[in-house]
Amino acid sequence: MHDFCFTIPYGLVLIGGGVLGYLKKGSTASLAGGVGTGLLLILAGYLSLEAFKKRTNSYLALIIETGCAATLTWVMAQRYLQTSKIMPAGVVAGISTLMTLFYLYKIATGGNHIPAKAD
Repeated sequence: MHDFCFTIPYGLVLIGGGVLGYLKKGSTASLAGGVGTGLLLILAGYLSLEAFKKRTNSYLALIIETGCAATLTWVMAQRYLQTSKIMPAGVVAGISTLMTLFYLYKIATGGNHIPAKAD
């Protein structure tokens, strides 16, 4: 599976969560964090997709994706430990942990598999 297949939906979920947090609780931190990180991830996913279309890998995109996911894992795990609230801190920490591991796997295995060109 290619990183952009998960990164773009992951970014959309974060944007939705940030907007929802703002609408329900008036949290501007939730809005800024969710929308900002989500947009950055969507941009990285787009860069990766465009590189894939050119039959290359975008290691810049993988680094951005890994950095965002690892940072979210750390921040939201800390928040979960402080509040013991599953939603949103525990859920975002869990999803971000899985995404960080996925991105590290993609880096370790050389990025997205580029299929052989058909003649």
